[in-house]
Formats: sequence, C-alpha cells, structure tokens
Amino acid sequence: MLEIRRSASAGLERPTAPSAGCWLHVTQPTAADLATVREFGVPASLLDHVADIDERPRVAHVGDCVLVVMNYPLRRDETTGPPWRTLPLSVLLTPQGIVTVSQATTPFLQPLLDGQVQGLSTARGTEFVLRVFWQLADACLRGLREINAGVEGLENELKRSLRNEEVLGLLEFQKSLTYFATGLKANELVLERLQRVPTLHWADQDQELLDDVRVELRQAIEMVEIADHVLSDMMDAFASIVSNNLNSVMKVLTSVTIMLAVPTLIASVYGMNVGLPGAHSPSAFAGIVALSVAICSGLFFVFRRRNWL
Repeated sequence: MLEIRRSASAGLERPTAPSAGCWLHVTQPTAADLATVREFGVPASLLDHVADIDERPRVAHVGDCVLVVMNYPLRRDETTGPPWRTLPLSVLLTPQGIVTVSQATTPFLQPLLDGQVQGLSTARGTEFVLRVFWQLADACLRGLREINAGVEGLENELKRSLRNEEVLGLLEFQKSLTYFATGLKANELVLERLQRVPTLHWADQDQELLDDVRVELRQAIEMVEIADHVLSDMMDAFASIVSNNLNSVMKVLTSVTIMLAVPTLIASVYGMNVGLPGAHSPSAFAGIVALSVAICSGLFFVFRRRNWL
C-alpha cells in the first residue's frame, strides 16, 4: 500500500501522485509500489533488502540517496510466542523527497501520517528522520509499559502456582525485551553514523532535536535494560517458588499418607486368621479404632509442630 504526504502551510496534504518534496510511505510493497519508488529517484540497489524482515539497522548511500534502516517495535497478533518483536523500517532520503518502506504495519508512524506532529516537514530529510527516531523510541517505551503490566499480572498468579505456564509466559516477555534491547542499541549506533554521512547537511535547528532524540533513545535503552534484569531475577525467583510450592504439597500428601497407613496396618494385622490379643473381647473393635485414632492424632500433632500440615 502506498500513501503520499506533503507538508504545506495548512498541515500535511495528501496528493494523489508523487512530486518533489513528498513523503512516500509504502507498507507491504507490491511490484507496482516499488516501481513508483524507483521512478521517484531511489536506486534499485537500495531496494534489494526490502523483503528481508531480518534486515539489521544500518546506513548506506548511493550517490545523493541515503538509506537508513532502523528497527521498530510491533505488537504480534499471534497467541503463541513473544507478544512483541522488532521489524526493519527503511527510510530513504533522496533529492526528490522521502521514502519509507516496511513489510508490516507501522503504527508508531501514524501520528506523522495523520499530521499530529507539529512542524513536520517532508522537504527536510534530516529533520524527518529524527522525528521517526523520536516516534520509534516513544513506541518502545509504550510497549515496555505494556510488557511490565503483563509481567505484574503473571506475578500474582505465580505466587500460588504449581505449573510452568506462568514461568513460560515470563520467558516470552523476556524475548520481547531482548528484541527491544537489541533493536534500540542498533538504532543508537545508526543515529551516530548518520551524522557522518557526507551527503547529509545538518542545519542548526536540527541540533536541538538531535540531542532530544539521543536522550529519548538512551532513556528507552536504559528502561529496557532495567526491565530485562528485573525479569531475569524474577524468573529465577519464581522458578524456586514453583518448586517450593510443589514441595509443600508433597509434604502434605506424604503426611496424610503416613497417617492413613497406621489404621491400615493395624486393620491388616487384626485381619489375619491367627490368634491375636483381645481377639475374643467384645470391645476389641472399639479398642482397635481408639488405638488407630490415638496414633493418627499423635502423628498429626507431630506433623503440625513441624509445619508439614
């Protein structure tokens, strides 16, 4: 799908055809979309990677065209696997305008597409790519808050759980944090390398925005690292909790089994077809029951004192 935007005094316009100073946003590109992008002045050599969902963040340039690949977070719809992962977004800065290409939806770019970001200019590639970095870091922080909320929900269940499902759920969240940490660090390196591209000219007004983007990216990286460390420690702790819960249940079952074994043993002995003490007494049955109850009560008291029951 191809969307076109162009900045104007009244906000973002939506022209029907590409022109100088436009922003072409392509999602899940078709052959026709890629042909339009090439006609816009993007070399074919910079479009060879667009089908690769595992493309790593990098900076490349051919002539006056600069390619910036960055990783962005995307919420997965599948019920299995990590809830979040990162996918590549290609930003191509050309003399004609700006092109962004992605193989999946890009919800974090929606504020830019809807014109909700004040002062966005599609004619200035350096400012535009900094705005994309800003939105990307903000999307990672929102995803991190959702992950933390999911972890807290599993934490309450794990306190009384005997199963592995909750620990496996934490593992899926940790995979998402690994995607976030790897992608954000790679994006930070891309941002540093971008400043050394000779074909890009950074205006004085870009410097303040660049500093803010650096701070935002560094904050996102640090928050993800903290969450990752906390989650790793939590997984180790809750694995021990699950094991301790299982041990507690086993202690209870073992204690009950021992107490039930006493009357079973006594009944088995007095069920033998041999002469036994008190076998001919009319109160033998009551005595055997009383003896069983007394022994079981004693065992219950001992087990209770040892916190086995």
